[in-house]
Amino acid sequence: MAKKKAPPRKIAAQNRKARHDYTIEDNLETGLVLTGPEVKSLREGKGSLVDAWAGERDGELWMFNCYIPKYAPAKNFPHEERRPRKLLVHKREFDRLIGAIQREGVTLVPLSIYFNDRGIAKVDLGVATGKKKYDKRQAEKQRDWDRQKARLLRDHG
Repeated sequence: MAKKKAPPRKIAAQNRKARHDYTIEDNLETGLVLTGPEVKSLREGKGSLVDAWAGERDGELWMFNCYIPKYAPAKNFPHEERRPRKLLVHKREFDRLIGAIQREGVTLVPLSIYFNDRGIAKVDLGVATGKKKYDKRQAEKQRDWDRQKARLLRDHG
């Protein structure tokens, strides 16, 4: 009997600029505490992680500045669009993340919000260091060269 493929996870919001602005050292999947209308809004793909970041508050991990717009049919249950949202991690992971962000220049950046195969909202959190301008230029130069090399190999066999 053939193995079943895992269904592709449905990405609700993605921070594409994060990989350009930061060097991602480590990834971690965390849970996310949401209200009902927020889940509905994310399922429609209406969410933004631009300028979002994660940090510690009162001994817990929170995501700040994540934009989830109001869900129109749920006008009786409005939510604040940029409210801090609690992230769910194990205690050992929390201690490791807090130890990492206490180093200079390290931050927690939400890379994407997606729904797993059980339909539960998850956040892909990256432990990141900021890139300098010359690092960004070097990465762009490398990407251009790789594209050009692929074209040359394709055209000239």
